[in-house]
Formats: sequence, structure tokens, C-alpha cells
Amino acid sequence: MIDLSGQWKLVDDSGAYSCDMMMPTDGISALHDAGLIPDPYWGQNEYDLRWICERDWTATREVELTETDVDLVLSEVDTVVTVRVNDKIVLESDNAFRTYRVPLAGAAQVGGNTISVTFHNVVAAGAARQAAHPFPLPNSANCPIPNGNMLRKPACDFGWDWNIALAPFGIYGTMEIVPSAAARIDRLMIDQDHADGRVDLRITAYLANYAGDVTAQIGGQTVSGPVVDGVCELLVRITNPELWWPAGQGAQPLYDLQVTAGSVRATRQIGLRQLELVNEADDIGLGFKFRINGRDVFCKGANWIPADALPGRISDEKTKALLQSAVDANMNMVRIWGGGRYEPDSFYAACDALGLLVWQDFMFACNLYPSDDAFLENVRAEVADNVSRIHHHACLAVWCGDNELIGALGWYDCSINDRDRYLVNYDRLNRALEVALKQTHPAAVWWPSSPSPGPMNFGDAWHDDGSGDMHFWSVWHEGRDFDHYRDVGPRFCSEFGFQSYPSMIEIDRFAAPEDQNIAAPTLESHQKNDGGNARIAETMFRYFRWPQRFEDFVYLSQIQQGLAIKTAVTQWRSIAPRCMGTLIWQLNDTWPVCSWASLNHQGDWKLMHHMAQAFYAPVLVTAVPTGSAYVLRAVNDGPVQKGMTVTAFAVNMQGHLRELANVKCTATADATDVVSIPKYEIGAQEMLYFTWTTDSREAGHDCFAPLPYKAYDIAPANLSMQQDGNQLTLKAGGFAHFVAVEADIPGRFDRNVLTMLPGAEVQIAFTPMDPAATPRFTLRDLHSATYT
Repeated sequence: MIDLSGQWKLVDDSGAYSCDMMMPTDGISALHDAGLIPDPYWGQNEYDLRWICERDWTATREVELTETDVDLVLSEVDTVVTVRVNDKIVLESDNAFRTYRVPLAGAAQVGGNTISVTFHNVVAAGAARQAAHPFPLPNSANCPIPNGNMLRKPACDFGWDWNIALAPFGIYGTMEIVPSAAARIDRLMIDQDHADGRVDLRITAYLANYAGDVTAQIGGQTVSGPVVDGVCELLVRITNPELWWPAGQGAQPLYDLQVTAGSVRATRQIGLRQLELVNEADDIGLGFKFRINGRDVFCKGANWIPADALPGRISDEKTKALLQSAVDANMNMVRIWGGGRYEPDSFYAACDALGLLVWQDFMFACNLYPSDDAFLENVRAEVADNVSRIHHHACLAVWCGDNELIGALGWYDCSINDRDRYLVNYDRLNRALEVALKQTHPAAVWWPSSPSPGPMNFGDAWHDDGSGDMHFWSVWHEGRDFDHYRDVGPRFCSEFGFQSYPSMIEIDRFAAPEDQNIAAPTLESHQKNDGGNARIAETMFRYFRWPQRFEDFVYLSQIQQGLAIKTAVTQWRSIAPRCMGTLIWQLNDTWPVCSWASLNHQGDWKLMHHMAQAFYAPVLVTAVPTGSAYVLRAVNDGPVQKGMTVTAFAVNMQGHLRELANVKCTATADATDVVSIPKYEIGAQEMLYFTWTTDSREAGHDCFAPLPYKAYDIAPANLSMQQDGNQLTLKAGGFAHFVAVEADIPGRFDRNVLTMLPGAEVQIAFTPMDPAATPRFTLRDLHSATYT
């Protein structure tokens, strides 16, 4: 095998730009690394760099061969590409999601060979395909670079309402030359049959150039079998299996599987678990929940987008850190959104190890797509490649056909006025995905679209909360108040979100001090959702007194983001088992930008992520307004029920507590009413403060404000902070709301966003991403941000 990664030479079609390109990477990263273009993420540089995607670029390198009967193997080739060996075309590809294997016999020669990869102008390619299509296929208004829907490339590369629009090019996966006649294991299909005390592991190996026996080893057992017509089927029975569980439900043991065919070996890590997507009709509609090893699991998590807008800047280390942050905030699921990419093997391996379930969209989002024979043939190959590659992972929970393509039928004039044509066009694509999935992996769990009321139901799952999964965007896009989250009871909410600004350390990465103003062109260029900045400001007027300083505005934007999502999550957790999942939009960012993410682009936690750690805790008590009372409701989505003591107080703005109730109860898998507090018990300048302690000494507290915070005469917090290296001690002299510590370097606080009563003392530890860096800390709270 010859590894083709490393140094290539990149040149544009005019010859004006030339530099080294360290494959695998993208061309924009290569140009920046060579000093030929400025940082695309700084200021408004994006707009001056769009010319890059409007040119052809060719990457070239030399390779020595000792034989010519060889194959070229490439994956993640982005996107419309011609590959030549010694000036002979060996591959023309147009799908960034596929793996290609092409023979080089006839083009290769013993000795020196020149390999060139031409990345064609995707703007021109998309426009040509749009013009040739028999009817128009508009793409999302989120994409300032048009016609990306005509190509099999990440939709967000053409821009999104959180992403930069640069349409990068490059190769990001496998790059190698291998002997054509060598024995190989092309793929493994692995299925599990569970029964009491055992798991039958069925392994199907698909081979080429091999006719001997195949051996599988796992869990101390070895089985062998012959190859028949290129296929070998093996069965291993594992008794007393150690089962794999999602985070918070149990451990994540992984078994090492080794399959050997002569000198060829393939390895996989297998988590033994039984997973079902349960859709049962009831008096509400159609339920939606995941059952793992016979246990119904409430899914708590967020949506995942690519870890960076430029693939060359994505690393396994950064990705794993983002996923670790999800687990550390008590999440157990991520949804890989359909406008990004299928992630590399390392992503799913990390999720296996961490206990993160993966909802996997196929890569279609918000657009109208073709359904002609050539397009569908390309898509079927894409499905087969990716399902074969990742189906065995314990984390993989469901394959979903697309993101919001049903809704897109109602977004464009052409599809509104000719719905029958466009519905049939959509159904052809959706059906092709389902069939290709089942042909590749018959046991796969399938869901047609997100959101969807259910198979063959093309209804409105943005406002109908009775069936299937729901996307609920009325609070953000319609400017509704946070309590509107309480007006719906989704069976599973797979998207909902509220925006905030990135943290100051992120803003400093793209905006000079003179540009740090919410109306400055630079700040507006890092807000891709139309009206987003105005909506953030409008919401502040609704709930808070206005912050005078830009840094306080940024802080308060993150607090209100956390309050919005806390309202949704705690409300929907409190109606379990009607609702059995909440996936926040979104976990991460692709570049430093105003967005719905709970993590900054560099990976440090925005304030909402700290709040999520609390509102996603396994055991929780939440206040639910119902008529004339506030009901305290206990939620427990762990595997064991908990006895607990709950105490409720009225608290005034000086922090004086007045006890209202003290109740013992048992928190079970279904939300449980603990105590009802009449609303008249809470004075005009009081809030509802409550604490809980479980029999196993898990403790928590929360504060519920019946009125907007601007209605309260909040007193000074009188906070003090003592620093010992990266260890902080905070003390409150008054009733302190939303106490938050900021660092001027990337890193992680072990806790943040605190409610502190007078006299409270809290220790906080900070871990910098760079251990050698010395941080400076800033302390913020609601009073200092909005009352001074």
C-alpha cells in the first residue's frame, strides 16, 4: 500500500495562485497556511474570498510504482473532481460522501508517475445542473452560494444561518494506492440477536481475491467458515454478555472483534445492545421513544454540525473534546444533522466509548433535490458506502432520511403551486434512501424525515405535537415568549433553540475592539440568521433591564439563551413519558459566530452549556406553572428510582427565605408531582426557591421567577473573588443571580452560572486548554450587568 497523504502542489486555473497542500485537507486552509489569503474567519474576509470556489484548482504529486496492477482508493473527495494519472483520466467523481476504488492499469507505469486531482468550480457545476433539470429545484435561502442542492456536497458549505459560505474543496479521507489482486475484506455486516443471558453475533464478510476460510475472534471465542461466492457467514454466541448502555444508564463495555482472511485482517469494536425505535399509536397520536436493552430511555442531547467550516481544521482531538463536553453536560444523544457530513470512523468510536447515542440523518437538508435516475444511483452508492462503514457501532440509534425536506415543499413558490409534482419527486428520493438502507443493512432502524409525524405522513410536525418527532421553532423564529414552550407536549423534540452571542474570547478572534458593537458591520457579518441580532435584543427588552456595556450584553445573551432552553427542557422532561427526548439546536459551531450553539467554536462552554449540565441532570425537580399554582415535579431518567426530600421557599430580593413546604417523595421514570404551591403564596418581589436531596445524597436547587427579571428590584450581589492559581473562591454578600466567571483564554470551568444566597461560598476550578497559559478572570452577575 502506498499512502498518498502528505505534500501536494496546488495551483488555480489561472496560475496566479500556487502553494503546497498537505493532504488530506481543504484548499482554503492550504491557501491560508501558505500566507496567500487572510484568515477567512476574521472580520468580513469571507466576502472577499468567495472567488476561491469559482475557480478550478489542481493538486499534483509524484509517486513511484513498482507494479501497474494497482487500484487508487479515495474517500471524501470534495466534490466535482477529475483524477488523472500521467495525464490519463482515471476517475470523474461528483459525490463528497462516497469512497472510490479505481484500477490504474493502462494509466500507471513502473517508476515515476504524476497524479493530478482537479477540483472543478462547484458554482458553475451546480448552475449547469440546475439549468439542465426539467423543472426548478430551489435551494435554501440560508445558502448565499446557489445550487448546492444539485451536488452531493455538504449543504452548509454553501452557507447556512450559522455558517460561513465558502464552498471549500479538497480530499479529507482515505488516499492510497493498493495492489489490485491482493486479497481484501471489502466490508463486514454485523448483526445482534439478543435473548436471555446470551447474544448471537452474526458476521457476514464480503471478500475479494480470496477463497480460503475466514476466522472471527471475539470475547475469547473463535469461529471459522468457508467463503462461498465471495461471502462468508459466521455466528458467535456470547453468553453472559456485558451490555452496552447510553451514558447515565450503565457502562459502555466494548468487545474487540477480529476477522481474518489469510493475511488480511479487519477489526471492529462491538457494543452488545438491543435497540428499538418504538412508535406505538395511543390516544394522543403516535409515540416516539428509544428502548435500549428493554429499558425506555429519555434522550437528552443536542444536534451536531461539522466541527469546523473548513475540513482541514477538523481534528479527532477537537471532535472528541466536543463530544466529551456533551456527556459532561449529562447528554446521551447527538443528532448528526443532514446538512453536514457523515462523520469519520473516529467520531462513532468516540460516541461508542462515551455512551452517546447517534441519530444519523442522511445528508439532505431544507432544499428541493433531484430524483432522476443518475442522481438516485449516486445516492444509493453513497448510502451503501456509509451504512456499511458505520452500521456496527453501538451508538448508532436511527437512520433518518433527511432534515426538513417535507417542510421545504411548502417554502418555495414552485412547490407550493405544483405540490403533486414536488411531493412525488421528494418521495422518489426518500424511498430510494429507505430501500438502499435496507438492502445494505436489513436490520437498520429507519425514520423517514425529521421532523415527521410518521411513515407516509406528510403533515406539519412543526406545530402538531401529537405524533413522531417535532421541530419547535415558534419561540425563536416567531418571537414568542419562553412560556410558549409550555404550550406544546412533543413526543420527541429533535430541534428547538435560541440564539446567543459567542463568548468574548471568541469575539476577540474575529472583531477588533472598535467593531465590538451589536450593530457594527463585522458583528452583523457574523450573524447569519436574518433578524437574529434584533431578536436577541428584543428578547432582552422583554425579560431584563438593558445592559449598558457590550460585554454585559454578550453575557446576558447567553443567560437568556440558557433560560429559554431550560424552560423547554424542564417542561418537556416534566411530562415524561408523553415526551421521551429533547435534542437542543445546536451543540457546536463551525466558526466564531452568533448562533444557537451551547459550545463556542474553540470548544469552551458558553453559559447555556453550564445550565444544561443542571437541567439535564439525571434527577431534577422543576417548577411547572399550572393554573393557580406552581407544581414542583420530580424527574428521574436514571435506571434506579430515588427517594428524595424537597423543600420549597419564597425568597425576597434580599435573599431571605420563607419555607412553604417540605415533602418526601419517590422519583421514578415517569415525572412525579411533589407539591403544589399556590401562586398567591409568592409575593410581588419574591421568587420560588427550592432544594432537593436524594437518599443517595444527590442534591440540587433552583430558583423560579414568576415575573420577568426586569420587574424585580434586584439588590447588589456584593460578590468577592479570591484566586489561587486556577482555583477560585466566590462569596456572596447579597442574593446573587446568574453568577458567572469568564476567562480570557479558552478552557473549562468545573461549574458556572450560579444562584447564590447571602453568605454562600463556592469553589470553582478552571482548566485551561493550554496548561502553560495564565488566565485573567472576570466576574459577572445580573445586578452588575443590568442595574449599574
